Amino acid sequence: MLRSILIDDEDSNISSLTEKINRHCPGIEIIATCNSAEKAITAINSLKPALVFLDIEMPVMNGFLMLQQLEYKDFELVFTTAYDHYAIKAIRFSALDYLVKPIEIEELKIAVGRAEKKREELTSSSQLELLLENLLVKKNSFQKIAIPTTEGLQFINMNEIIYLEANANYTYIILAQSKKYLVCHTLKDFEDMLPADVFVRVHNSYIINKNFAEKYIRGEGGQVVLSNGSVIDISKRKKADFLKAFSH
Repeated sequence: MLRSILIDDEDSNISSLTEKINRHCPGIEIIATCNSAEKAITAINSLKPALVFLDIEMPVMNGFLMLQQLEYKDFELVFTTAYDHYAIKAIRFSALDYLVKPIEIEELKIAVGRAEKKREELTSSSQLELLLENLLVKKNSFQKIAIPTTEGLQFINMNEIIYLEANANYTYIILAQSKKYLVCHTLKDFEDMLPADVFVRVHNSYIINKNFAEKYIRGEGGQVVLSNGSVIDISKRKKADFLKAFSH
């Protein structure tokens, strides 16, 4: 059983989530509910839960500010939010989960299942520290990303990514120093996450870091030569986007 705390400033949201967890998530034990960040800090530090459901938007102190005040951080974290804004990118970059209100039961069960699995990998503290680090930088200026691999989580600097290559529902991430990771996310997931001013989708199968581009070879779509010697095809329909990325 994962001992859990629910945090939301609206009692109706706490009641709704409590009912869904009790009915559909038998592996979760709710040990406390809190309707303010201040109460949540006390509860988390004293009760030391294994899982926390945290509302982002709360008055006085939001969820992110609350996390910075905690002494105890060894728990899995699932955010709940009514909005999909830039802070969601920081959450995704840290490989943390979030649920958009109203919370769907299937999405809740998936998030709980991931939390139960991740609890065995002992990565929650590192993920939380990465999230707080990313939240301190400017919008879309995140420096580091947590990527789920077959062995667990790998934390990498974005400026080391040379390109990404689609492999069905997985993605290869190719880094400097000849490092390569197979990640259980689609290329579209990374296209949505990575900053568009640096990472350019040049093909159905490729996203490149334009800072590693060394040469463009003309053609119907053309090709781009990267600093590690890789030659990447540019699709005809992506050619204009590629050239525009280098026009400034």
